[in-house]
Amino acid sequence: MKNWLRLLFAVLLSGFLSMTQAQTLLVVGDSISAAYGIDIGQGWVAQLQQRLDERQLSYQVVNASISGDTSAGGRTRLPALLEQHAPFLTIIELGGNDGLRGLPLERLKDNLADMVQQAQAQGSRVILLGMRIPPNYGPRYTEGFYQVYQQLREELEVPVLDFLLEGVGGVKGMIQSDGIHPTAKAQPLLLDNAWPLIEQQLQP
Repeated sequence: MKNWLRLLFAVLLSGFLSMTQAQTLLVVGDSISAAYGIDIGQGWVAQLQQRLDERQLSYQVVNASISGDTSAGGRTRLPALLEQHAPFLTIIELGGNDGLRGLPLERLKDNLADMVQQAQAQGSRVILLGMRIPPNYGPRYTEGFYQVYQQLREELEVPVLDFLLEGVGGVKGMIQSDGIHPTAKAQPLLLDNAWPLIEQQLQP
């Protein structure tokens, strides 16, 4: 009888621990999420973990962002990341480097769509953090770039943030001297831009 009670207690304890274990939020991005040019602890992804902790939300943020990464690179890396971390939510912040290099938009869309579908197939929720590119690439390409994210929103029914850097570009003190990467001062705004979509996905 005692052995049976011990076994029952062990099973119940195991179930409780699995329920209370922090679930993972996986961020797959480029230099914008890798905190290029500033201390990694100042980046918006690190601040996301701080916000979750302050609100006593039991999630662990894994930042798998790499400066210079493209949608093709993220697509290649994602299967191993999904297997390793089994994320509750996958946050994809890619495409900016594709656009700056003038890569074909159909390839960008295919890569991002595959990433979304890979994550969804593993049971992860997904959001896309959209980017914009400078107007000097021409209206056809810049508008087509923007539309890639809008099309994915409709076709895959995935939540999309139109522009992660909203309110940063052209604002004094918000962009580093390279004219591309946000400063430490801009990071709280990036988090505020992304937070409503993230918070929405954390709901039951």
